Amino acid sequence: MAIRLSGLFQGKKTLRSSVQSSFSTIVPKGHIAVYVGETQKRRFIVPISYLSHSSFQGLLDQAEEEFGFNHPMGGLTIPCEEEAFLDLLNFL
Repeated sequence: MAIRLSGLFQGKKTLRSSVQSSFSTIVPKGHIAVYVGETQKRRFIVPISYLSHSSFQGLLDQAEEEFGFNHPMGGLTIPCEEEAFLDLLNFL
């Protein structure tokens, strides 16, 4: 089951500079790596402060329902469309 949030959040079309898409193994202090996507996963580095927002909590709840504590990418995997995730980050 995947979350589709498109259309729920209308934010800027540009992403904040604190959010990065990266394949580097280094995660800066105060950030967390998350994998986003339904089939092909893309890695994002987001500030840990985002984890406390209620909108982001909904994604974490969905990830828990789908994966429990066994995430296939070895890190936190969020089962939603990449575009919807970017819209949510722009909203935050």
